[in-house]
Amino acid sequence: MPKLNQIIAIVSGKKTAAQQLLTDAHNRRLKPDTLNGLYRTYRRKSEEGEEFPPEIKRVQVTVPEVITEVETALVAMFDAVLTQDTGNTKATSNVVVEGVTILKDIPVTFLLFLEKQVTDLETFVSKLPTLDPSETWERDKDIGGYTTKPYDTLRMAKVYKTHIQHPPTDKHPAQVTTYTVDEAVGTWTNVKKSGAISAHDRNTVLTRVQALKEAIKVARESANGIAVEDMHVGSSIFGYLFGGVLK
Repeated sequence: MPKLNQIIAIVSGKKTAAQQLLTDAHNRRLKPDTLNGLYRTYRRKSEEGEEFPPEIKRVQVTVPEVITEVETALVAMFDAVLTQDTGNTKATSNVVVEGVTILKDIPVTFLLFLEKQVTDLETFVSKLPTLDPSETWERDKDIGGYTTKPYDTLRMAKVYKTHIQHPPTDKHPAQVTTYTVDEAVGTWTNVKKSGAISAHDRNTVLTRVQALKEAIKVARESANGIAVEDMHVGSSIFGYLFGGVLK
């Protein structure tokens, strides 16, 4: 008996071949120019008349011939697909990660579905925002995230200053210029908060997702390795469709 993975490998080709044959039959082969033939001879009306040789246009294809070709391709495809689908109903495997069975007797069709979902999940996890590594973060249960320890920063402002260029005299007032300087006028106490996760936590989850994905692949290959019984349905279908009509 063949193995399920062998049947899977040929089903796609049989589907393609059958579809191409059906398309070719409609678009090219079953046309009047290929179906219709002609044989005609000429009889002159009098002995003195011109003679012409027979004209022959052969029938290039018959409908029964095309049906037989289509039937051969479709029977092979129907049988292969049924064998695959029947095998899929019996193909199961366990998903084992690091020696621990986390899923048991999972059908191969679900394993295929799950593999795609876990691949999408891997992309999601790999893009999760992580904390700024230049800061020291602590867990904050109140926000369900992280905070930094308080740290101070100065609030700077422009302060006007004056400069006496020339002191006053009994004849002239003082000459004074005004300018500004940046001075610390206060202190901000800062605490940064974040809803991101640590790079370590993100990488831990990502490693688990990747291990799960690999385990699913192994389980799928194992399930597809079961022996399956060749199923035959195509001949019955075409026996009903054309039996007693064209055969």
